[in-house]
Amino acid sequence: MSQTQKIPVIYVRGFAGGQSGIDSAVTDPFLGFNAGSTHIRIGPDNKPSFYQFESPLLRLMVDEGYQLLVQGSQETYLDTHAEIPANSVWIHRFYDPSASTWGGTPKEFRVEDAAQDLLELIEELRAKAHVDRVHLVAHSMGGLICRCLIQKVLPERGIEPTAYVAKLFTYGTPHGGIAFDLGFGMLERLRDAIGINGAEIFGRERMYQYLTPGATAADEPPENWDPRAMPATGEPFAFPHRQVFCLVGTNPGDYDVAHGLSSAVVGPRSDGLVQIDNAYVPGAFCAYVHRSHSGRYGLVNSEEGYQNLRRFLFGDLKVESALVHVRLPEEKNTVWQAETGLSIRGLQIVMHERTSAQWCPIQLGSGTQPGVDGDGAVPMVSTFLCENLASPNGSGTLRYALHLRILSLRERDNGFLDFRDHIEQTADFDDILIVDVSSEAGVPVLRAVWNSTIVGPISDYEPTGPDLADEDPASGRWISHIPLPDSTTTILGEDARIRLVATEWN
Repeated sequence: MSQTQKIPVIYVRGFAGGQSGIDSAVTDPFLGFNAGSTHIRIGPDNKPSFYQFESPLLRLMVDEGYQLLVQGSQETYLDTHAEIPANSVWIHRFYDPSASTWGGTPKEFRVEDAAQDLLELIEELRAKAHVDRVHLVAHSMGGLICRCLIQKVLPERGIEPTAYVAKLFTYGTPHGGIAFDLGFGMLERLRDAIGINGAEIFGRERMYQYLTPGATAADEPPENWDPRAMPATGEPFAFPHRQVFCLVGTNPGDYDVAHGLSSAVVGPRSDGLVQIDNAYVPGAFCAYVHRSHSGRYGLVNSEEGYQNLRRFLFGDLKVESALVHVRLPEEKNTVWQAETGLSIRGLQIVMHERTSAQWCPIQLGSGTQPGVDGDGAVPMVSTFLCENLASPNGSGTLRYALHLRILSLRERDNGFLDFRDHIEQTADFDDILIVDVSSEAGVPVLRAVWNSTIVGPISDYEPTGPDLADEDPASGRWISHIPLPDSTTTILGEDARIRLVATEWN
């Protein structure tokens, strides 16, 4: 198990819809967090190979030693025990008061009430587990309930959110609301005016009311208000972006199978319900995975989702990568894109991938790419590594592969793409950076090599040569720049580098 100190994990489910959806949701004892999935992949001799993902709930118990405490209900367990273990998982059953199946009159669902109930659960866990904070793990609308707690409920009570919440992980949360490709905004206005099954909670006006301290039902958002934004470090009652991770789905097709032609309305750049651009908090950690919004092949029910969750919550080392000092050719009507992928040795899934085929490449433009530090930085991906999950080959080394492809698209003067010299899905540059990570006396030790220089299979490769030098040993972080292959000079410029920055995590 990871050595990170365990604190309670609270799971917050997504939107159920109208009364029948709510009544159906509450019949599940763990509101979907217990649901796994099965699928097949091509194995040797083209024979199907069966793959089983147990569920994020079960895997937290097996991998990280968490406990699920139920005595008729989790609420009863809390009521009858003065103390509980910190390494425990809890389900926020906020829909129960709104269900008609228990008898009595159902209570109208409100995000603010669900966030207030979440606060009461956290306070009880803090007292009985003898911890200061909890982790929040949320799917879809559940992430908005968590943000209502962090951005509105706690600040209105004068409580710093970081005093109660350690980390927030969201699966497919519509941080920017839910928008539609069709109707030129009319569908959103109709939804927000009528409130079909309570779906107005995904519109800007309602989001402003439950995400803004002091806002009331009569308030409207300023014209430039971005619902995705969370107060940054340094602002009153801020919740640092480094404590937020957003998992973004890029496969609308599997969601359509279970929910009709949703992507035809939302658009292909989505997980079937939430558009890619609305599924993250600007400045937060993100991973893009080819999964749909929900269902058996959805984000929550996936190995990809779980591995990103586990490493974010319990990892030892954070490694950030960026493409820096980029100088793209100044070619008229040429658009440049980067595709990235991240794989970790020992896992049967891709942890992160942004590709044009999945509607989410990194748009580079042309010329110098401005970066936050002025060096033309193009952020690629951040990953979290667990030292105790090092390869079982006995090397004690963590290995991951960072796939980078650079593609160009040419446009005609009329704005249409020019395919005369185009070869579809063929990259101008395509290589994989193999990174080996170990530690000596608690200090990161990294080696990196481009796959194009490795002779034979990657699995047989043993790192040789000197370790990468730490270029800023006094900063409290490890940093190094890796030159790109010579073949990229005419595309990315002579000074282009991959920048790796490693810092302790947790």
